[in-house]
Formats: sequence, structure tokens, C-alpha cells
Amino acid sequence: MSKPNKVAILTAGGLAPCLNSAIGSLIERYTEIDPSIEIICYHSGYKGLLLGDYYTVTPEVRRNAALLQNFGGSVIGNSRVKLTNVKDCVKRGLVKEGEDPQKVAADQLVKDGVDILHTIGGDDTNTAAAELAKFLANNNYGLSVIGLPKTVDNDVFPIKQSLGAWTAAEQGARYFRNVVAENNANPRMLIVHEVMGRNCGWLTAATAQAYCKLLDAAEWLPELGLSRESYEVHAVFVPEMAIDLHAEAERLRAVMDTVDCVNIFISEGAGVEAIVEELQAKGQEVPRDAFGHIKLDAVNPGKWFGEQFADSIGAEKTLVQKSGYFARAAAANVDDMRLIKSCADLAVECAFRRESGVIGHDEDQNNILRAIEFPRIKGGKPFDIDTPWFEELLKDIGQPKGHKVEVGH
Repeated sequence: MSKPNKVAILTAGGLAPCLNSAIGSLIERYTEIDPSIEIICYHSGYKGLLLGDYYTVTPEVRRNAALLQNFGGSVIGNSRVKLTNVKDCVKRGLVKEGEDPQKVAADQLVKDGVDILHTIGGDDTNTAAAELAKFLANNNYGLSVIGLPKTVDNDVFPIKQSLGAWTAAEQGARYFRNVVAENNANPRMLIVHEVMGRNCGWLTAATAQAYCKLLDAAEWLPELGLSRESYEVHAVFVPEMAIDLHAEAERLRAVMDTVDCVNIFISEGAGVEAIVEELQAKGQEVPRDAFGHIKLDAVNPGKWFGEQFADSIGAEKTLVQKSGYFARAAAANVDDMRLIKSCADLAVECAFRRESGVIGHDEDQNNILRAIEFPRIKGGKPFDIDTPWFEELLKDIGQPKGHKVEVGH
């Protein structure tokens, strides 16, 4: 094994409840093995790398790295920067006209004396890491890149479980546990809970399941109107499942007439194609980010679904609430912390072996925890709506599953 002299850490993309925990776990593990190994953390992801802007991990930071487990977000900062999008990098002042961002990043790593770069992010971050790793290898830089898979969507091929996703589901359920009480603020209330998930419905389904477990643990007083029926999830819509709006409107109208409210969980990516077609037909431009993704805040799927159902189910008031920012900025829960620690330990082990890749349980290799080769990492892994726990969830709430639709890659 070859000891690295200096390692760098960066976090990128959106937040997830694992970033600080992963940063802290990496710092702790390197310190346990060899405190003489220098560590720096680039500020605001690939932006900091391009600009040479970083924090130095001091002995004080090493002694107190465990404190990071108590906080959500990323103390070192994130950004959405695509190194192969030269035009965007120039526009943002990260590189000069005529410069190759990948070469600027590679040269900065050399200038900073870095042997190992740890990237913590989702599919976009790790795709960028893969491209950078390939550039480094092709140009004989002698550096290794080791990624950790962060995404609340849990939609990275071929990784079984992304860091932070379990916590996001738990926090989304807690969020809705308060929001749902609005059902008695107005007669015939329609509440739409929009959950993160661009191409994948896993988080929406897992959040609904976690919320139902909270209901299972509650006690009720129907004699005074405190009944589970009005707190229940009445529909779950994910991108992988075809939605018959007319049939669902009829079913939910019956729920509204009986319970005096309707609670819907939707993925932010559900119905996006229909919404985009509608906007474009009106001549409206659909904004996209540096990676070419539709900006879902501008499309507003929750509002669209609320509008589709409000009249047809006779809602007097519609409330759309999004749990995404609440859930993704939470500190990691116990289950995620255990997963993060095991992945961080292996990442450090791979650093000594100079083994590049993304650390995760490889679904194509019997779910073994290993450094998965960068070219095999892809985003947009769909949620399997035939998974037994999801089928049971839909059965419990009386919703027909419908057929699968092709989404993502």
C-alpha cells in the first residue's frame, strides 16, 4: 500500500443528509490511520477546485471532526459546476476564455500537492469526477479520484443505496406529520406533498412509507374527529407509474366526500413531460441548469397536480407543500451514519491502493461494497414499482398501481 501525502475533499450538487457526516468520517479515518497525511477541503465544490480556494484541515479540526455528524448541509459548501461545460465555466469566471476547465482543475490539484481527490455528490458530481479521473489518467497526472454517492433520490446505477436517502425519507415524513394537520383548517382540503425525485420515485415512496409508520404508532380519537382516515396518504404518484388522471379524480372525489380531505404525495418529476409540453405550447421557455436538467422549481409539478385535481374532486382549498429543502438539509440518521462510515472507511483504504471509483454496494456484483468503476456510474435509475413494500403501500391506501412507464436512462 502506498501512503498518500495529501488528500482533498469536495462536495458538490444539491444537499443531502450525508455531506457533513461523510466529510467528518473521512477526516476521522485518515487521522486514525496516519495523522501526518495532509487534508484540504475545496470550498464550494468544483468551483473551489478551479479557483484554488480551500480550507486546511488543522489539528483542531481533526480533534473535533465528530461534531460534523450533528449538522446537516455541507460546511465546506457546494456548487453546480460541470467541468466539460466550458461556456458555463467561462461565463461564471471560473476559467479564462480558451482554457480547458478539466486541465485547470488537474493543474490545480498538482499545484496544491494533492494525491487523492474525494468527491461527495450525486450522479452529476460523480460523472464530472469520472471525466476528471479519465483526463488525469490519459494525461499521466498520477492522481486518483474516489467518489462517495450522495443523492436523496437514491437513483444511481448500480449502487443499491445512496448516502443520505434514508434520512431524507424519514425527515420528509416528519415534515408532513405537521403539514397534514392543515386538513382541519378548511373544509374539503386538498394537500399536495411534493417530494424530491427528478426521474426516480424512490424517495416519494419511501417517504410515504415512513409517514405511514408514524401513523401506525399514533393513537386516535375518532369520536372527536381525530381519525386516521383524514391523516392518511390517499395517493402516491411517481414518475415510473402511469397516472390515469380521470380515474384517480373519481377515486379521490369519493375520498373527499367521505373524509373531507385528500392528501397526495408526488415526486417532483412526476408528470413533468406533460407540464413542459403545456408550457411550450403557451410559448413559454423552460429554464435548464448547467447540466441541461429542467429547473423543477420553475415547472412546479405540485402546483400543476393541485390544479388538475382541485375542481374534479371538489376541493375548497388546495395547499401545496414541498419537503425537499427541509429533508435534504438534515443531519444523517443512525442508519445513514452507519452506511457513511463503512463507505468512508473503504474510500480511505482505496486511497492507499490508488484505486479510483465510486464507493457503494454494487447491485451487479451481489451488492458487495466496493469501488465501482466510474464508467458504470449513471444517474436516473428508476424506482421499481413492483417492489413488495410499495405494492403493499398502494394496496393499503386503496390505490391501483397502474403500469410501468420508462423513465431515466
